[in-house]
Amino acid sequence: MNLTQCKMARAALGWSRAELATAAAIAARTVARFEDGETVQPETVQAMRRAFEDSGVRFVDNGKLAGGVIPPREIAL
Repeated sequence: MNLTQCKMARAALGWSRAELATAAAIAARTVARFEDGETVQPETVQAMRRAFEDSGVRFVDNGKLAGGVIPPREIAL
């Protein structure tokens, strides 16, 4: 997951940085650092990705749409 995918996934779920941090069991400042392009541990990126995937977001890693995200089928509006 890259920082753009992270931001897109948060937007798809309507999550704040703090909500992602809670879901991934990491510090909110760590989410901010990642989204600001700073280096974070690979395990931290995996924890964020796992939190998104557990909430229904799918990541496109290959093909023409690589780098995108697919939001959950049902999003509360």
